[in-house]
Amino acid sequence: MRITRRLEFDAGHRIPNHSSQCRHLHGHRYAIEVTLSGRVIATAGAADQGMVMDFSAVKAITQQHVAEPWDHAFLAWRQDEAVVAFLAGMPGHKTVLFDAPPTAEHLAQTAFDVLEPLFQSQYGNGLQLERVRIFETPNCWADALRGQA
Repeated sequence: MRITRRLEFDAGHRIPNHSSQCRHLHGHRYAIEVTLSGRVIATAGAADQGMVMDFSAVKAITQQHVAEPWDHAFLAWRQDEAVVAFLAGMPGHKTVLFDAPPTAEHLAQTAFDVLEPLFQSQYGNGLQLERVRIFETPNCWADALRGQA
């Protein structure tokens, strides 16, 4: 069985080598979808009986480890020296640095890598993270999938 939980957050970024508008500082209303697979819990009387995992638990883990750290932050490539220096000049600014340009593809893979061990250790029902989907806009997204890097 598969389940999916969606959360949204706002963040800025830029893709410095992009040949069009995305090379400029700008922001998005991102969405993240987390898809898990596992056996439906059959333990009689359990609070999560009939579920793969409680959606509120999926939300709490994703919120704490991805959505909250990235929300209202500027997502910057560590090698984008001018932007990193600019952001460092703003005391208390929320900046998250990445080892690659913060494209939807890289954000999806980073979120997958962060979340995978957190979900894997939660339940004994074969729970696995299958997919992290990052929407950069309502019409554009990237998927990081189990077994693909």
